Amino acid sequence: MKIVLLDTLTFGNTSLEGFAALGEVIVYATTSADETGERIRDAEIIVTNKVVINDTAMAAAPNLKLICVAATGMNTIDHDAAARRGITVKNVAGYSTDAVVQHTFSMLFYLMGYSRYYDEYVKSGGWQNEEVFTHIGPSFHELRGKTWGIIGLGEIGQGVARIAQAFGAKVCYTSTSGKNENSEFEKTTLSRLIENSDIVSIHAPLNTSTEKLISHSELLQLKDGAILLNLGRGGIVDEDALSVIIDVKPIYVGLDVLVQEPMKTAHPLLKIKHPERLYMTPHIAWTSVEARQRLIMATIENIRSFFKI
Repeated sequence: MKIVLLDTLTFGNTSLEGFAALGEVIVYATTSADETGERIRDAEIIVTNKVVINDTAMAAAPNLKLICVAATGMNTIDHDAAARRGITVKNVAGYSTDAVVQHTFSMLFYLMGYSRYYDEYVKSGGWQNEEVFTHIGPSFHELRGKTWGIIGLGEIGQGVARIAQAFGAKVCYTSTSGKNENSEFEKTTLSRLIENSDIVSIHAPLNTSTEKLISHSELLQLKDGAILLNLGRGGIVDEDALSVIIDVKPIYVGLDVLVQEPMKTAHPLLKIKHPERLYMTPHIAWTSVEARQRLIMATIENIRSFFKI
């Protein structure tokens, strides 16, 4: 079998040796839209994370039998075209749950505990000049007793909810699809969740129901001092609205995802007057070593199961 891996740069330094046991493997670190057709021309199997595989690409690959998406989301694939051509599409679900849950709390505590301020205070020499053993700067609070609202109570949302409860937080949630029901936690409307929560975290997919779900009115509806975390998809939070509201309302925001990734150079969030209220990471919540290893192993298993080898 001929296997073409199209964008292995997205896997970092994770070993890809397991693919070699399955057939001839051709590896590309990145692949542009113009290069896709030629690179998959003789492939029976392609592995892609973010490279778009549309009908035109599939037409260029007459031997193609299986598209392996090395991710959970499959919006980069033209599924109708694949079905018409008898091409199977497989993804990987659940591989990054623990990593994303962990990063959610990492972002929370960085913002909640004013970690940036205290770290810079010590390293700048400020602590050396104190008259007592401690320095009490920006006041921070405990998670116990706070209300944590979760938008999207899937596997990741449930993981966050249970750990939040272990810290003593009260958890409520809203289902963006309307399908999730969980008697462990209080279900509420989006408006009430935003009004009542001290922490709001987003773990939902991007679709017509969630695009710009959090915009001007929702941001203004947040409590003063509330923390908003988006570890779902860019586009759920209106970035233009956020760049305005964060400077006029004391809210704190953690973003691991943006509409455009990598971040565009002239992004309005890079020009805000209160950067201490914003913590951004470059879509890394899913990228623990263990999660990437699980992703590759599950992708290989998808190939094995399809070909029954």
